Amino acid sequence: MLCINNTHTDAYFNLASEEYLLKNFSDDIFMLWQNEPSVIVGKYQNVLAEINVDFVKRNRIKVVRRFSGGGTVFHDLGNLNLTFIEKNNNVNFDKFTKQIIALLSEIGIHAQSDERRAINIDGLKISGSAQCVHKDRVMYHATLLFSSDLSSLISTLESDPKQLENKTDNRIYVKSVKSPVTNILQHLDKPLDIKFFKKYILDYFLNKDKENKMYKFSKEDISAVETLSALKYTTEEWNFHGNRPVSNNYLHV
Repeated sequence: MLCINNTHTDAYFNLASEEYLLKNFSDDIFMLWQNEPSVIVGKYQNVLAEINVDFVKRNRIKVVRRFSGGGTVFHDLGNLNLTFIEKNNNVNFDKFTKQIIALLSEIGIHAQSDERRAINIDGLKISGSAQCVHKDRVMYHATLLFSSDLSSLISTLESDPKQLENKTDNRIYVKSVKSPVTNILQHLDKPLDIKFFKKYILDYFLNKDKENKMYKFSKEDISAVETLSALKYTTEEWNFHGNRPVSNNYLHV
């Protein structure tokens, strides 16, 4: 498995990097990454029914639609994102959730998953996840709220569900399921720095198998991701309407 410490914090780039890796690599992949303040909506969602548009605009929070389904989530630098990509050999997505719960248990966090593969501490959500299948590859990704600004999270996701009543198309949209949230940091016996926590997660997956190794984006990878980002993930057609831009025929997308 290739383990990637993705140090980019631009949401457009990072969502594009997931799709690029899913469609252009054959290795199993684990990627750890963070975004500057942004709101990430599921592939099949109505943006206006999911976010507080005024708050998002006022605070210059990026709105980005991801390649997978599921609900809307808020990202900032206090949140970690874990992406797993591998061959589709009748994969059981629950195994990824169990791995995250296991790594948390080793630092004294006793978490549980629910039927949606959300991870909770005493009924408070610390992680949401989504998944998708592309040909013979699958992707599972999850958030981990470590020290996020929860007030901004709540304000960002204070949406107007009546927006769905005003839609002008015949699409069936997926609605997010809201849950009370908490940060992992609040449940640790001893405070940890997020940089230490990030290194712990990377080492945890790197050391799971002796054949696992670190991988760094090449110049070619970065160029390809930036192109995909510009053609798709920065566009209003994709992010607000869920339409693939007409010009977007790059890298099999």
